[in-house]
Amino acid sequence: MNRRSMIAASMALAGTATAGRAFAQELTPLDVAYAGSMGSMMEGPVKEAVAATLGIDMRGRAQGSDALAQLIAGGSIPVDVFVPVTPAPMMTVLKAGKARRAIPIARTEMVIAYSTKSAFANAFADAGKSGAMPWYEILQQPGIRFGRTDPSTDPQGRNIIFTMQLAEKYYEHPDLAKKILGETINAAQIFAEPTVESRLQSGELDAASAYRIQPGPFGLPFVTLPDEINLGNQSMHAAYSAAILELNGKTYHPQALVYYAAALAGAAHAGKAAAFVQWWSSAQAQAILRKYAYDQPTGATAL
Repeated sequence: MNRRSMIAASMALAGTATAGRAFAQELTPLDVAYAGSMGSMMEGPVKEAVAATLGIDMRGRAQGSDALAQLIAGGSIPVDVFVPVTPAPMMTVLKAGKARRAIPIARTEMVIAYSTKSAFANAFADAGKSGAMPWYEILQQPGIRFGRTDPSTDPQGRNIIFTMQLAEKYYEHPDLAKKILGETINAAQIFAEPTVESRLQSGELDAASAYRIQPGPFGLPFVTLPDEINLGNQSMHAAYSAAILELNGKTYHPQALVYYAAALAGAAHAGKAAAFVQWWSSAQAQAILRKYAYDQPTGATAL
């Protein structure tokens, strides 16, 4: 390459880098607080899609939905958009006047995820077969390490308790929840939601509660649960409501496993926040949701 060609190539590279920096600078930062169960999708294809389509630099904060709702309602964190699971956390934010309206964007159901490194992996893989040990008996085996989230701060932490309560009646096994979960707050089982799948991957845990959307991105297998106990069948919500949890002076019943999105009042970038919420109804967003095993929120209405 002669000197003129080298200079031209250098200028072209510099121009490309400058254009790349300019594009990055043009992105509008948007603070999005979302349910920890959504991490893989939000920080992957969603972040990329809204950057390219909406010019948004999504800055995510993943945590238990209840905890996020309390922080938002109390004004402790600056957030433009909130995307929790189940209606209750969003209602906390709406009642605090931090948002005016929330739309349903997706739905999921409860499953039992398990580690391929677990000594119980083969048993879980066979759990649905005739004559095999059922999943709830595997979870009662000596030495098994089960993970779940804190029911005080995360809806999923309560949902696995509801699932086990419903399983007691469905399988006619009294005390099944107690035998598998121990006390409501069992420190040996409770972990931060964003870390549970990585603990399964490493083999630190044998199995864990999960929404059906969670194991796939981590290459983890899972056991599906009957509609009667998985909390995901909208038509069975009346039956699910038989489950009950008393915790910290509050009474809880199962709620629909629906994800909602809302632009928050006083958002630093209100226009982009509204566009991000509206984007969830687009064909692009719906394709991402289906790829990540989210179901349509059939029957759910705006809050």
